[in-house]
Amino acid sequence: MRIEQLYCYPVKSLQGIALDEAQVTARGLAMDRIWMLVDAQQRFVTQRQRPALASVGVALSAESLVLSHESCAPLHVPLDLPAGKLRVVSVWKDHCKAYPESADVSRWFEAALGEQGQGLTLVRFAREFSRAVEPDFLHGEAADTHFADGYPFLVTSTGSLDRLNEALAANGQSPVPMSRFRPNIVVKTAAGWEEDGWQTLQTAVGTLAWTLRKPSQRCKITTIDQRTGAITAPGEPLKTLLALNSQPRLKGAHFGQNATLACGEGERLRVGDAVYAQGNGAA
Repeated sequence: MRIEQLYCYPVKSLQGIALDEAQVTARGLAMDRIWMLVDAQQRFVTQRQRPALASVGVALSAESLVLSHESCAPLHVPLDLPAGKLRVVSVWKDHCKAYPESADVSRWFEAALGEQGQGLTLVRFAREFSRAVEPDFLHGEAADTHFADGYPFLVTSTGSLDRLNEALAANGQSPVPMSRFRPNIVVKTAAGWEEDGWQTLQTAVGTLAWTLRKPSQRCKITTIDQRTGAITAPGEPLKTLLALNSQPRLKGAHFGQNATLACGEGERLRVGDAVYAQGNGAA
């Protein structure tokens, strides 16, 4: 098997960046989910509430985070720490420390997205803060992440996407791209759902390894076009995932596996790197 694709999402719930290679940290691929948007109550805001966020492009330069939208000139957010005072923001049940970006960023989102961009503040994860991963599936180990929903890495496979798209086609539905699932690491596989049998994933040279912790339960974001924010087939591919029932012992629709880093802090991962898996059902 090999690494087929790598993705980083500097701003939670905005567009991702396809990478040829990435530095790997214990909290995720470098620069992943460093920023997120919050409302007036300092609660995280995602495409679940505002699908138009999917239409905001993201890039990184040596000096800035670059946000883009077809209706506005690009906005450059300096990588230097913002001058705003540290505040507490929430992601699900977690309370995190973050720095707010300038009001100019909030005005840009209003101009770009109209009503769906109103009342938003872009905040940056405080480097000195540690956000622990839920302990339920860590078996006594510990892990941290930034603003990801729960885990620092999401691993998916091409084989699973192929099987899903075959089922969608059989139901008269259009195929979906991997971007709908917002993974970090995509592994090239021949069969579907192979990752559900993996306990570990490791590079062939042995410098990097991940522990796969739990299946990723999917939400309505998978129904949103990750370039336009449009929902062209309401309920899909969630309905088809539910029918495929790849996790019969669990409720809901699942695709991919949440993971934590086992070793390799600071190493680089590249598209094309050979990998192998271990665990029940691993190839």
